[in-house]
Amino acid sequence: MTSWRRWRTSLILFLAVLGPGFITANVDNDAGGILTYSQAGAQFGYTLLWTMIPITLALIIVQEMCARMGVVTGKGLSDLIREEFGLRMTFVMMILLVVVNFGNVIAEFSGIAGSMQLFHISKYASVPACAFLVWVLVVKGDYKSVEKVFLIASVFYIAYIVAGVLSGPDWHLAMVETVKLPARGVWHDKLYVYMTVGIIGTTISPWMQFYLQSTIVEKGITVRQYKASRLDVIVGSFFTDLVAWFIVVACAATLFTHGIRNIADPADAAGAMKPLAGQYAFILFAAGLFNASLFAASILPLSTAYTVCEGLGLESGLDKSFKEARFFYWFYTLLLAAAAGIVLIPNFPLVKFSILSQVLNGVLLPIVLIFMLRLINKHELMGKYTNSRWFNAMAWLTTIIVIVLSGVMVWNGFHA
Repeated sequence: MTSWRRWRTSLILFLAVLGPGFITANVDNDAGGILTYSQAGAQFGYTLLWTMIPITLALIIVQEMCARMGVVTGKGLSDLIREEFGLRMTFVMMILLVVVNFGNVIAEFSGIAGSMQLFHISKYASVPACAFLVWVLVVKGDYKSVEKVFLIASVFYIAYIVAGVLSGPDWHLAMVETVKLPARGVWHDKLYVYMTVGIIGTTISPWMQFYLQSTIVEKGITVRQYKASRLDVIVGSFFTDLVAWFIVVACAATLFTHGIRNIADPADAAGAMKPLAGQYAFILFAAGLFNASLFAASILPLSTAYTVCEGLGLESGLDKSFKEARFFYWFYTLLLAAAAGIVLIPNFPLVKFSILSQVLNGVLLPIVLIFMLRLINKHELMGKYTNSRWFNAMAWLTTIIVIVLSGVMVWNGFHA
């Protein structure tokens, strides 16, 4: 009986803190992520599924550090960087983050436009309507209500799992490729290397660390709830990469098998699946794209507003009124309106803009990770919650790998 009560208490505590880690991880499967995973499946079949295991471990390590800093210090990442390293460094980092995130928000509205066009709805109707819907949700709602909507949106990613099943993949081959290391010869294939870097790079983004820590602080999660918060991060990381695995599988089973090697955007992947996997798989893939794009279009500008306000020491948070946090809400509104407006411009060079944002993303991510590692190992800041030797070794190894991969991303971005 005592054991049952302990389990019940743990479950209640986990459900109480569920949200920040699960939501943050799932938003990473946005329009850009779906495009990357779809292209990986279309171009190389099942052979890149092995990347999902190290990606998941790296994501857990990075996100867990943010969650721990949030519950111990009660402050956002941008706030801590400003206090520990000065306003000048924080300001430079914020400028880079705003540019990177703005490019990603544009990509999300492109995903909304593309997914709705599959259902014969013009972008001139879908984009403004969705921008207004997102704005009302965030500006008029409080943290609890907004979080509930985001959690529901996260659950809808199951559509990709169902689409993967309906696509009729070779399950044995998919499982083997997931646990099998690639042959040495594949590293001479520049496209394979580039896609491997793209898969890893699309999973760990700078904005995620800032958003996760900010929402943990706003939700009021304390050290007493740390274990449950850590579980939230782990469950979120596993779920989001399970969804990514099924996206690769779905496109490998349909597009790759039928000789379709290149796709221009996620909507193309959904459209190409229709005659190959059936009407239901097409609807689920397209609906999943719309959900992912709308979800990320809500979170990314919100993450940016949190980061900028914390860095400048201004009021922020969904539980604040418009009068209490004017800059926070106006900045969020500006990002939404500008990104939606740009997508409506005929012949806007979205691809070039996306490449620029990825290059800046590659520049910023290693800097953010190094700041995180310096902060989390400060005893005066974290007390007994600093990294253990084993965790430090894993975290630094992850950081070094990400630095190398980010360098490759920057190089490829300039030579694309």
